[in-house]
Amino acid sequence: MPVEKFNLTSQEILDKEFKTGMRGYSAEEVDQFLDLVIKDYNTYNDEIKQLKASISRLEQRLSTENPVVKETVEAPEQQGTTNYDILKRLSNLERHVFGSKMND
Repeated sequence: MPVEKFNLTSQEILDKEFKTGMRGYSAEEVDQFLDLVIKDYNTYNDEIKQLKASISRLEQRLSTENPVVKETVEAPEQQGTTNYDILKRLSNLERHVFGSKMND
């Protein structure tokens, strides 16, 4: 998963100064809007951190609790995987999940 970098931090948004002109924007309205942007920015940043932590926990759980599922999920990303390999892994996964129920 590619890591995306933010162009601005919430502090940079807060500290941003705008030049004023004769018919410029209302400084008060700009400040109020930037306050909303900062709040949303922090909310999104917190959510990204939580989602990354959840992904890490799930990957860890997947690798420790169910190695057959992990092998099946990660296998297509490996070089040289053929349809036969995928079908074999799928069969192993089905056998692991359904066990003897498949023979009935």
